[in-house]
Amino acid sequence: MAKKLEKVNVVVVGSGWAGGVVAAELSKAGHKVVVLERGKKQDRADYIGVKDELRYTNRYEMMQNLAPETITSRVTMDDTALPVRTRKEMMAGTDLGGGSVHWAGATYRWRAYDFEIRSKTIERYGKKKIPEGMTIQDWGITYDEMEPYYDRWEKTAGISGEPDPLGEKRSSDYPTPPMKESPAVRLFKDATKKMGYHPYQVASGNLSQAYTNPDGESLNACMFCSYCTQYGCDFSAKSDPLATVIPTALKTNNCEIRTNSLVRRVLHSGGKATGVLYTDTRTGVEYKQPADVVVLAAFSFSNNRLLMLSNIGEQYNPKTRKGTIGRNFNMQGNITFLGARGFFKDEKFNLYMGAGALGGTLSDFAGDNFDHTDLNFINGGGIELRQYGDGAIASNHVPADTPNWGPEFKKNSVNYANRSLRVWYTSAIMSWWFNYLDLDPTYKDEYGDPLLRVTNQYTDQDRNIAKFGIEKCTEIMKEMGADIVDEDVVPEQFDHIYDGGHYAGGVIMGADRATSAVNNYLQMWDMENLFVVGGSAFPQFAGHHPTATIGALGYRAAEGVEKYLKNGGPLVEAKQASLNA
Repeated sequence: MAKKLEKVNVVVVGSGWAGGVVAAELSKAGHKVVVLERGKKQDRADYIGVKDELRYTNRYEMMQNLAPETITSRVTMDDTALPVRTRKEMMAGTDLGGGSVHWAGATYRWRAYDFEIRSKTIERYGKKKIPEGMTIQDWGITYDEMEPYYDRWEKTAGISGEPDPLGEKRSSDYPTPPMKESPAVRLFKDATKKMGYHPYQVASGNLSQAYTNPDGESLNACMFCSYCTQYGCDFSAKSDPLATVIPTALKTNNCEIRTNSLVRRVLHSGGKATGVLYTDTRTGVEYKQPADVVVLAAFSFSNNRLLMLSNIGEQYNPKTRKGTIGRNFNMQGNITFLGARGFFKDEKFNLYMGAGALGGTLSDFAGDNFDHTDLNFINGGGIELRQYGDGAIASNHVPADTPNWGPEFKKNSVNYANRSLRVWYTSAIMSWWFNYLDLDPTYKDEYGDPLLRVTNQYTDQDRNIAKFGIEKCTEIMKEMGADIVDEDVVPEQFDHIYDGGHYAGGVIMGADRATSAVNNYLQMWDMENLFVVGGSAFPQFAGHHPTATIGALGYRAAEGVEKYLKNGGPLVEAKQASLNA
């Protein structure tokens, strides 16, 4: 029998950027909030001196343990899905602060085109430009409506950057200046300027200078130590929930955070959520946490699975193409970050120095910034050169025709250390009726609950946009003066590798109840006191990294919860359009 706890105003599932923002805002407003995090408690002290490449880069210590719970994966509906077994195959964040603690820090606002992609594509190119079976849709919110939330998140996170020359309008500059320009980044910028492009510094969650945010939380300047991606920052110089929204929430004395708390069901009655059921993973004891409002702000996979296990909403059926929960799965995977690596005979760079978002980028081939009339794909992506800071184990880059062992391999390993750079294209990923999420009929977790099943396949759209990006990156690398340029190879089909951590969709936003699960406040159409926040809301994936958009949606959702607690009821009136409108 689960132990019933005292009711609170809001229970938040997940402690990353999405959950952290919601918890901080509602706690500041005086509401009693409980945050439930499946992983263990972590604070800044736990990351001091842990610059251990074997432990974190090779063994993925900060990622979720897949032994008690994982996903199953298949390419088509006719395949039998099998469990994804290793952290190398799927990087899912865990512990206090979630995946936001070990993110690299690259920050982009998505474009007006991204939020209204279907209507804007039809307006410019006609309806035939959208291939049969592609299920892209407008978000039910515009960039202009999202802009204030982007601005708030950037100020909370202290983002260091400069405006995109081809970007949308901004209400203010980034709160801190862009990071320093390394020689490698300068070479990229100089070359692309000569080509007529518009390069700029990657906006960074690795701060260029000390900063105190509007909530009074202080962050330090980045030391360029190189240990950002897959690591927690021991200098408190990376924008993450541990440095910002979590301490803000706790200081109000209105927020309690419980770690080692695995939420397994959303409890509901009479069409409304009544709370959540969770298990203490240390003791196995079950608890019921009642609440006026439930906010699911966990990883995309977890948000989807919780709704399915709780029988909330209509499960998407690919055969009828009806239902919304699990619809429009989309992810940036191994077909996304493709480009070209250049090897330099005479030029040498200090590549052991770096940061997760130290880099140059350009948006000339992002969104609909370029004419797609004669192209065999829609949307685009950003082109980046990033200087992460090479680790000793992972940085052994040699030209593609080098043998895998022997004297020539050894010679090239030594010769090209600090002499190779890579430019890649973060291509957008469109949604299709046959890419979706549901519960696996065979495999279960350690509690006997079905695992989440992913059905995902690559299309001509994916391959064509990737090839286009590789061509552009190769041209840039040659202009940069590389003596040898190796182009990445486009995979023919999805290979069940979920690296990168950018998985989205399944509980998507929109204005139409027939094709979306939540409205533009992230409030469920089917359950007005349940909000589902995070990457699960993306109807499709834009050609840039997602963190800023997740943070902005957190502020939008917090505003929605505030309105609901005050007035109740649906916050947005649903449109009833047809599936093929």
